[in-house]
Amino acid sequence: MVRPGDLTGHSDFHLFKEGIKPMWEDDANKNGGKWIIRLRKGLASRCWENLILAMLGEQFMVGEEICGAVVSVRFQEDIISIWNKTASDQATTARIRDTLRRVLNLPPNTIMEYKTHTDSIKDNSSFRNTKITL
Repeated sequence: MVRPGDLTGHSDFHLFKEGIKPMWEDDANKNGGKWIIRLRKGLASRCWENLILAMLGEQFMVGEEICGAVVSVRFQEDIISIWNKTASDQATTARIRDTLRRVLNLPPNTIMEYKTHTDSIKDNSSFRNTKITL
C-alpha cells in the first residue's frame, strides 16, 4: 500500500469495517462522530500505520464502537480521523481520545478536535467548526 506521505495533492485513504461506508449518513455512523488530529507534513505515514495497527489489535478497548479511520493528505497539512458510532457516549469518546494520543505518541499539547457527523452534515464539512480539546 502507498504510504500517505508519498501521495501528492489532495488525497484520502479510508479504512472502515466491513459493511460500513465512510459516509456520515451510513447507519453505523449517523449517531457518531470523529476525533480529528491535524499533522504537520511528514508525520502522516507513521501515525496512519500506528492507528491501523491499534485498530486491528483492538487497543481502543471500546467494543464495536470504532467504525473506521481516514487519513486526508492536503497541501499544508495532513489530517487523521477516527470515526465512532455513538457521539453522545462521552466516556467512550474520551477513551478513544486517550488511546489515540497514546498509540500515536502525541505530545501533551497536541490539539485534538471532535465533531459529530450531525454537525458535519449541517455545515457540509468534516473539518470546519470543530470542538477543540487539549
